[in-house]
Amino acid sequence: MLGIWLAKTAPDTATAGEGARFWGGVMTDLRNRGVRDVLIACCDGLPGFEDAITSAFPLTVTQRCVVHLIRNSLRLVARRDAGEVANELRAIYTAPTAEAAFDALASFAASPWGTKYPQAVRVWEQAWDSFTPFLAFSPAGPQAALQPPTRSSR
Repeated sequence: MLGIWLAKTAPDTATAGEGARFWGGVMTDLRNRGVRDVLIACCDGLPGFEDAITSAFPLTVTQRCVVHLIRNSLRLVARRDAGEVANELRAIYTAPTAEAAFDALASFAASPWGTKYPQAVRVWEQAWDSFTPFLAFSPAGPQAALQPPTRSSR
């Protein structure tokens, strides 16, 4: 663990300290503690967070958190339909490529659920550019790098 940072906020403004200035300080602290680069950062959409990361670590790929996207889209769906809509959304965020994810989003938009809840579709459309960066990474890439080498039999 690299650290835990707590923003000082008044009780009536729960997220007031989580702005660009706060996150800029966190990134500066990480850099000062020896972090040289960040490959990919998952962000929840807080204003200033992505800018603070890329300001401190310019080569970082920023990615919108899929869990937050799902939550934001399901907030707009009737509770009785949420399970089925969530199952339909799975095709988008589990797609192997950006093109396949785009096709899955288009299919969802044209489906009965997408036509019933167009605002859920808009959540994904509005976040599309910040959702798709991780799809550029090979699915076998990081996992393959972590696998121990196999020993050849003699």
